[in-house]
Amino acid sequence: MSPDPQDPAVLYPLQPDHPELVAPFAALARRTRARRLWLCQSFKAETHQVLAHLAGMGHTVPVGTSVTLLPLRHPYEAALQARSLSLISGEPVVAGFGIGNPGFVSGLHGSPYASPRTAVRDYLASVRALLDGETVDHDGPYHRLHGGLMPLDHARVEVGAGVLRPAMARTAGEVADVAITWMTPPAYVEDVLRPALAEGAAKAGRSGPPRIATAVHVAVARPGRDPRRIALAAAAEHLKAPHYAAMLARAGVAVDPHDPVATADALLRARVVVAGTPEEIAAALAAYRRSGVDEVMLNPAGVLLTEGVPAAVADLEEIIDACRREAVR
Repeated sequence: MSPDPQDPAVLYPLQPDHPELVAPFAALARRTRARRLWLCQSFKAETHQVLAHLAGMGHTVPVGTSVTLLPLRHPYEAALQARSLSLISGEPVVAGFGIGNPGFVSGLHGSPYASPRTAVRDYLASVRALLDGETVDHDGPYHRLHGGLMPLDHARVEVGAGVLRPAMARTAGEVADVAITWMTPPAYVEDVLRPALAEGAAKAGRSGPPRIATAVHVAVARPGRDPRRIALAAAAEHLKAPHYAAMLARAGVAVDPHDPVATADALLRARVVVAGTPEEIAAALAAYRRSGVDEVMLNPAGVLLTEGVPAAVADLEEIIDACRREAVR
């Protein structure tokens, strides 16, 4: 049975040393018919290879990358990797790409992209055209491509762009199938990102904007659990990144590196980190859907980091069940 488009997806948020570390989450996605299994960029066991390994183990579920870094691969290689996953698994794939920070880009290419938006626009346009069976003729500032993929039938591959702020949302609106967001509160999605996506789509003459997939930190309330500790564990690395801090400030979420208690309270209050009973979490996630999010990725990072895999998987299973009950209310 295919996943219901209303169901949440499952996100494995860490960089795995081995595919076996992700297998419990892949098994959960298959067992619960979650919408998709998402993985992030990994500099340990490489993301595409982990997903292919899991498919070979029998965990054939729709998958997504949220996000892999486009400076690592030429668009031809990126399209080939994404298509290979759809061929190996027989399942739909979201190939999500992000720009990386300027230092990372410089380390690979000698200098940062003068225009990250142009780099993303040209890259995604080439990947999408290749996956559509087109021959690409492109000579741009960030890549050169003259050629096409060998024709093959395969499951649908959507091309996604990591989006946090309105400028990149406008670019994603021009070329992406999916806008992929992290830690973006519902009101920010509705009031800031959705209009920018629509603006970009209109500029490009598209029939509509990309759909939105949003990763949301979740944790079930249990005896002995401290939601503040979990919230800080979940968000700590992203809070160090200036572009996340800037996005949260624009969204009205007060992040203070010198006051972790206040920061945790702000994350929980804004539903950047959603904690509570499974039913309370499902109700909060419904607000994301009302804001325009098409696909909610359940991110158990806080619980995974503080309590381990079994606790994180148990949370996700209860939340998925609660979301299904919420959907029929």
